[in-house]
Parts: sequence; C-alpha cells; structure tokens
Amino acid sequence: ISYGVREFGMGAMMNGLALHGGFIPYAGTFLVFADYATSALRLSALMTQRVIWVLTHDSIMVGEDGPTHQPVEQLAMLRSIPGMQVWRPCDSVETAVAWKAALARKNGPTCLVLSRQNLAVVQRDAKTASGIARGGYIVKDSKGTPEVILIATGHEVALALAAAEALEKRETKVRVVSMPSVDVFEAQDRDWRESVLPHEVRARVAKEASNSDYWRKFVGLDCRVLGMRSFGTSAPGSAAYEYFGFTVQNVLE
Repeated sequence: ISYGVREFGMGAMMNGLALHGGFIPYAGTFLVFADYATSALRLSALMTQRVIWVLTHDSIMVGEDGPTHQPVEQLAMLRSIPGMQVWRPCDSVETAVAWKAALARKNGPTCLVLSRQNLAVVQRDAKTASGIARGGYIVKDSKGTPEVILIATGHEVALALAAAEALEKRETKVRVVSMPSVDVFEAQDRDWRESVLPHEVRARVAKEASNSDYWRKFVGLDCRVLGMRSFGTSAPGSAAYEYFGFTVQNVLE
C-alpha cells in the first residue's frame, strides 16, 4: 500500500491489519517522521499487536536534508514506549537477527532503526553472533579484564571498533559492546548482563548519534557519552558526523 506522506494513517491502518489477522503488517518511513505516527505507535504497543516499523535514515548522517530530517530525540521516545521493542543494528547480520525477532514476537510491536549509509559487516564468529539475539553482546574483547568498555549501536559500532584498535596500540585493554536492542538486553538474566557489562569496569564510553542522556544508565555520571545535545545541521553526512565529534580522535580524548 502506498500511503503517501501520512505516517499516522499508515500506523493506524497497520494496527487494523494486525487486529484483523492474516497478515504481519510492516511499513517504512524516515525515523524522524515517527513523530507523526506516535499515537498509532503507542496504540500498537498498548494493544500488544505484532506491527513492524522499518525506520530508515536514522541519524544526522541524513546530510543535506538538514536538521528537519535528522532524528535526535526519536530513539529515546520509541524506547520509552512500554512494550515497544527497538532495534538499531550495526550491519546486515544484526539486521537479519532483528527481523527474525520482530517476526517471532507476537505480543507487541517492533521498530527496526536502519542507517541510510552502507555499513560494513562486522567480523565475528558463530559464538559471538549468537549473542546478538540477546540485545547486547561483546563484539570485540581484550585479554583479561578490560580497562575500558566502549558501548555503541548502529553506525557507531564501526567507530567504537576503530577506536578500540587505536586504544590497543596504546596498550589499553578495551572491550567493545554492540547493543542493537537495549530493551532486549535489559530483559536478559543478571548473569548475561554482568558478563557483558561487569560492574567492576567503571570506565565506559557510550556512542550513539542520538540523545546522549539516555545512555547515562549504562555509563553513570562520571563517564562519557558521545551523542547529540542539539539538532543536526545541513551538510554532507560524513561532514555532519565529523562536525559533531563522531571521530576516533574524539573517542580517544
């Protein structure tokens, strides 16, 4: 169905299709336009309906369209809806796991938050890949207890991995945690959560090109979050990314 620029109408009709049965409705729009669909998104969660939203163009790297089209606060909004499952995958492997989780979930809606940019596949073995379905997992680790943990989602996982490589050259033991779904990770048992984010490692940096305050619960007040505290700006995506400090050097600092 071609809905046109009618995100709320689209969401309401998807809720109706889910309630009718026989279909697993899914639809796509830019992440920033989830604002227009909030009432329908909220109702799909309230009614525990299997509705799948594919929300693309997920960050300031939308580029020249400018701040009107660059989402900043939308991820925090979606994550705050009770019963809404949100995935922001870092590559095609995490995306496939997210799709599988969305199709298998029968008691609520799912948002897949996807990049406009092509993202390289992260190298991981089968054991590492098995952790994706748990929402947060170690994608790169140090020998022994890490001195610092880098947490990231989506496009910023590649940044975390590059920063980890630079830190290792400084003989710093670093762990990189990819957290494609915070709510799925928080639903895991204590042992899993502790194995990924051990309390003994207090030095942490979270990276996500969205509202930075959301990540304080994982890094605390004394550590750092590389995120957004303003609207974006009109510039080529890579230029906007660098302008707001999403660089290896800034992570190292």
